[in-house]
Amino acid sequence: MPLTDEQKRERIARRIARELRDGYYVNLGIGMPTLVANYVPQGMEVILQSENGMLGVGPYPLESEVDPDLINAGKETVSELRGTSYFSSADSFAMIRGGHVDLTVLGALQVDEKGTLANWAIPGKMLKGMGGAMDLVAGAKRVFVTMEHATRDNKPKILKKCSLPLTGVEVVDHIVTELAWIDVTPEGLLLRELAPDATLEQVQSLTEPKLLLPLGGPGKMPQ
Repeated sequence: MPLTDEQKRERIARRIARELRDGYYVNLGIGMPTLVANYVPQGMEVILQSENGMLGVGPYPLESEVDPDLINAGKETVSELRGTSYFSSADSFAMIRGGHVDLTVLGALQVDEKGTLANWAIPGKMLKGMGGAMDLVAGAKRVFVTMEHATRDNKPKILKKCSLPLTGVEVVDHIVTELAWIDVTPEGLLLRELAPDATLEQVQSLTEPKLLLPLGGPGKMPQ
């Protein structure tokens, strides 16, 4: 049976959480990326940063634990870990622009074959603003993009060239979808892993650029 939207998001968040390491400072973008906080491996110390001024973001709280004063950049209630600190957005962006974020996870509307990202505006639709994405793609050491592989009508979101307003040019390192893990390399898009229920033909048909394959073919995406 096809995956539900919730199952797709969970698969993507779990996979990215496997890339976290002790001592990392990580920024999670609005939407799907925030789910990564729920899958930080047990016993691992990862410091999550939110650009509205919080360092030490924990997972989503239980209903009985909600504190309306604790929110992330997407205005969702979050929990705090021991040692959490709070500061102004100016200090927060100084951290980001100063290159102190090891890894950022962002949602995407489109990504192209050179790692150029469009994730903040659709012409003709109301804008909430660009948020911190433009700073994050310029300042973070590694940039991960999370998104469903294709649009609702099965049109590619991974394109030869983005058509929407750009967030950053040649900034994405890795693309993670419910179907695949793709590395952005100087030679092109490398299909590193396939989901267990996906085929190479399916993923290529939903991806505009020609995908490169590693020696021995793509691995299996861990669950």
